[in-house]
Amino acid sequence: MKTTTAGYSNLRTFDLIITAMLIALVFVATLTLNIRLPIAANGGLVHLGTGMLFIASILFGPKKGALAGAIGMGLFDLVSGWTLWAPFTIVARGLQGYIVGKIAWSNGRKGSSMSVNLLAAILSIPVMLAVYFLCERVLFGSWIIPVASIPGNLVQNVVGIAIALPVCVLLKKVSVFK
Repeated sequence: MKTTTAGYSNLRTFDLIITAMLIALVFVATLTLNIRLPIAANGGLVHLGTGMLFIASILFGPKKGALAGAIGMGLFDLVSGWTLWAPFTIVARGLQGYIVGKIAWSNGRKGSSMSVNLLAAILSIPVMLAVYFLCERVLFGSWIIPVASIPGNLVQNVVGIAIALPVCVLLKKVSVFK
């Protein structure tokens, strides 16, 4: 019985370490290279964090993807002057990571089908857009002003997909991810 308990404890510790590393990777990817778009006052950012969110979700599944996206990008908002956006980012990116991971890992695939991974990322985008749109509706008191951030959010997701899918193809060749 002791071996089973120790094995379970080691597995949970390893799981916690992986999750913490994914959160850190999303945070650093978001912080390191981000470009503020000159579309409007609320035009948003393009950053590498979205790509890392997709990678985490595809390689590690919905729970880790949701936590990595929510906490990693939420922390970025807190430390980089976007503090007001943090609660909304936590919801939007948590849902986005969960959706990508849930679809990519459906039917036992575990992120192995690149066409399903692409579909997962694409299907997560309207949810992310909707959460940020409603957030901006509340913050700005207008249904029109939030429209200005949609192009930037779309660009951010397209860049994320363009980065994540080739990286996942390469990483899936590594024995750890097979």
